[in-house]
Order: sequence, then structure tokens, then C-alpha cells
Amino acid sequence: MSTTAERAVPSPATGGDGALSHRQILTVLSGLLLGLLLAALDQTIVSAAMRTIADQLHGQTIQAWGTTAYLITSTISTPLYGKLSDIYGRKRFFITAISLFLVGSALCGMSQSMYELAAFRAVQGLGAGGLFSLALAIIGDMVSPRERGRYQGYFLAVFGLASVLGPVVGGFFAGLPSFLGVTGWRWVFLVNLPIGLVALTVVSRVLNLPHRRIEHRVDYLGALTLVTGVVPLLIVAEQGREWGWASGRSLAMFLIGAIGLALFSFTERRMGDEALLPLRLFRSSVFSLANVLNFIVGMGMFGGMASLPLYLQIVKGYSPTESGLLLLPLMIGIMAASTLSGQVIARTGRYRVFPIIGTAAMSASLFLFSRIGADTPLWPTLSTALLMGFGLGLCMQTLVLAVQNDVPPGDMGVATASATFFRQMGGTAGTAVFLSILFGVVGDRIADAFRAAVPTASFQAALHDPALLANPDNQVVLTALRGGGGGNADLNNTSFIQHLDPRLAQPFLDGFSSAMDTVFLVGGVVMLVGFALVWFLKNQELSSKSGIQRQAEDAAGATPEPALALD
Repeated sequence: MSTTAERAVPSPATGGDGALSHRQILTVLSGLLLGLLLAALDQTIVSAAMRTIADQLHGQTIQAWGTTAYLITSTISTPLYGKLSDIYGRKRFFITAISLFLVGSALCGMSQSMYELAAFRAVQGLGAGGLFSLALAIIGDMVSPRERGRYQGYFLAVFGLASVLGPVVGGFFAGLPSFLGVTGWRWVFLVNLPIGLVALTVVSRVLNLPHRRIEHRVDYLGALTLVTGVVPLLIVAEQGREWGWASGRSLAMFLIGAIGLALFSFTERRMGDEALLPLRLFRSSVFSLANVLNFIVGMGMFGGMASLPLYLQIVKGYSPTESGLLLLPLMIGIMAASTLSGQVIARTGRYRVFPIIGTAAMSASLFLFSRIGADTPLWPTLSTALLMGFGLGLCMQTLVLAVQNDVPPGDMGVATASATFFRQMGGTAGTAVFLSILFGVVGDRIADAFRAAVPTASFQAALHDPALLANPDNQVVLTALRGGGGGNADLNNTSFIQHLDPRLAQPFLDGFSSAMDTVFLVGGVVMLVGFALVWFLKNQELSSKSGIQRQAEDAAGATPEPALALD
């Protein structure tokens, strides 16, 4: 089936050579950042409030599906947005992404059960899949690779802001019985509506990029096989720890996913240039290696960022809101590194050194995190978070830049979506693996900590302290100790640790800290692999022309001249 498509060419909106002014770029950028803020903020807000939401909807045991549904639809829709926007133009799909996200947010705010919430989170995810990848693709259309780093730093700043602001806002609304006559937790989703409506208005008014109509086919079979391959793997990544990685359900998901990916590869090879993700792009070592690095950086980023808040909340006893604020150094590191690298890339045209330094900084930070214990002062943790953010800021935008610069302008959308897709898949895998390691070893580590503490004179004295014995919060642990245990408490809800006598709580804190050290150590090893691979990344010359200008040059000799349309 063939469809009419649009490609960028110069017009009065962009000037004779297709270049946009700095003011025009910033105007469009304001709408893109608002759209991106929706997706970035939603994830952190919801994670901070999910326990309260699940309690009120009486669905604590199935709350993971609220995250899984969102993750599945946002991940599988990302490459679809990239390819379709290359065919039909960015604006209509960016508006579609915002609209779907707003509809999903409104429905989530009206949910009456966890099953409804999971279904409506899936609708949200369908919108979220296009927000980040399309925003970066639009910047690729408007700005040359050499200048792009200056603007992409704004995107990373939005992510950093969301990582700090999200838990604060989520914790605030989750703690309110009601706000303006609506149950407090529902505002976790409803707060997206005013932001999204502003973004929708701005994008509708200012995002008018010209496109050239060409004939194209839509790879529907590729989309179907991608869904068949990726969805089971995402499900098992989220549910495998609960099911058991070698359980029948997990093995079935692995098998279906493998078959789906094999069919996807066969379909894409048969479709050639019309493929959802053209395999010819992977013939380039830059494109292939940069996406492998995106996967590894995603593992390190999400693995580290999933474990660090747990350390601050469980071991250090901070609230979700406080732990969000304590991630401020991470945001500062991301912003500083992205701004610095963007300026240097604009002056020199070289980018390879930044992911080298970035992966080294991320490796070092994860190894330093593995040395932090329950009694470590806060400042080493915050300093290491700053280093982690600095490494992320150097890696994320430069790897996307490498991918975008390596492909023809007509593949800008699919290339940008591929970078986002591989980073999301890496993040999903990293979170699943690292949390499985954490909860797989933490029970034994707590038991070891109790075995080391019980024989000591100070601990024995504490067990005979009348004040400790009189506190009912301590009885579960005391009963376990009398039965020869101590570390076998239910760890699905760790809030009880904060109510224990500090002498009884210490082995739990030591055990959790030790388990998290193992997680960070594994993450450091993963990032070392990335550090070894990044040396093979070639430093291609960065173009000084935007995607619109490059497409205009390509179109200059095209005959006959097709009809033009604004995006």
C-alpha cells in the first residue's frame, strides 16, 4: 500500500536556505520542552505516589501492571512514531502524541480500579512514546548537528528537573486527602492537563515545517512483528522477579519474544527501505555501535537511578519527597555536562571524546556507590550523584547526535526513535536485572548482619532493655530472633524499619546497604563494558546544515517537482 508523504524543503517559513533563526528555534523549542516535560514528569510523579494509589484502589498486589502497561505501549510506539513522522511529517504526530497523553491522563484521574488504571496508563504510554523521540527529531530537522548540542542540553535539563520535581509533587498530592474537591492522588494525573494544553497550543501555532510529498509504503507487518517480539520481553522484565525467571510463564515469554524478533528481522529485510527500522542503517558502524552504547547507558542510568532512591529512602530514612530533592546534584551534573559538551561540539565539531569521558564517569560513580554503607555520611553520596549526572550528560545527547548525524535527513525520525528505543530497552533490562539482584540477595545479607550483631554485648543488652521490649513495633523482629531468625521479615513493605528501635533496625540497614553495594558493583561492570566499546566509536565530521537544509539540497535536483505542504 502506498501513501503520500511530505519531506522538508525550504519555504518562507524557514528562509531561502531552509535555516531557522535562533529566535524561531527557541519558540518551537518551548512547545517541545513542554511536551517532553509531560512524559518525564509523569514517570517520577507516579512512582512516588503509586503505593498510595494502589492502597486507595485496593490493588496493591497488581500495582506493577500500572507501570508495565505504560512501559509496553511507550516502548513499542517509539519506532512507529519515528517512521511515520518521516513519512507524513512531525507536527501531526507530535500533536497526536500530546493528545493521547492528555486523554490517558484524564482517564487515569478517573480510574476506579487498578485494572482501569493499568488500561488508561497504556493509553498514556501510546502518547509518551512519541514525545521524546519526536522532540529530538524536530530539533534535528531545525538545527545542524554541529549546533544541536546547545539545544539538546535543554532536553536533558527537563529530565533532570523531572527527577527532582516529580517525587516532590507526587508525594505532595499523594499525601492530600483532597484538593479542590478531588481526591489528592488523582491530581498526580490531572496536573498533566494544563501543561499539556499549553504545549498543544504552542506546538499547533509555531511548529510549521515544510515537507515534500513522496510515495511511501507503511510497514504494518513490521509493526506487528515488533509488538510480538518486544511486548513479551517487556512483560517478563517487569514480572520475571515475581514469577521466577525459570518459571513456565517466563520461559514462554522469552520464547514468544525470540520468535517475534526473528520474524521482525525477516520482515525488515524483506521490506528494505520501506521497513519500520531499515536494516541498512545498521551497516554503519557508527549507527550500530552508538545504539549498543545507548542500550548500555540505559542499563547503567536506570539501574543506578532505581537503586539510589531506594538507598536514600530505606537505608537513610528519607521520604520520597526528600529523596527527590537529594537528587538535585544529579540534575546539576546533567545540566552542566550537557551545556559544556554542547558548547565544545559547536566550536570543534568533535563529539567522540564526550561519551568516552561520560562512560568512564558513570563507571566510576557506580563503583563509588558500591563503597557507600549504612553509616556513610550523606555528602559522599551526593558528590557521587553529581559525578553520575556529569557522565550521563556527556553520554546521552552525544550518542543521539552521533546517530542523527550518521543517517540521511529522510531517516531522521527513525534514527532518533531507534536511539530512544534502545535506551528504553536497556533501562528496562537494567531495572529488571538490578532489582532482581537486590531482592535476590538482600534476605541473606540481612540474615548475615543479624548473625554478626546478635553475639555482641551491645545487642544482647538491647534485647533486655525494657523500653525496647515494651514497644509493639519491635515484636515481629524479637519473635523472629527467638525462633532463630531475624532477617526473615516481609520486605514487600519496608516502612516497618523506620519504626524499629535503632539497635534492631541496624542489621536491616546494613543488609540493604550491602545488597545495594552489589547492585552498584554489577552496574559498574556493565558500564566498564560500555567504556571499552566506546573507544571504537568513530568521530564523523558533523554537518553544519540542519535536516531541512540537507533535504533541500537533496531535493534541488529532484524532478518532477512535487507539491509542497507545511507540516
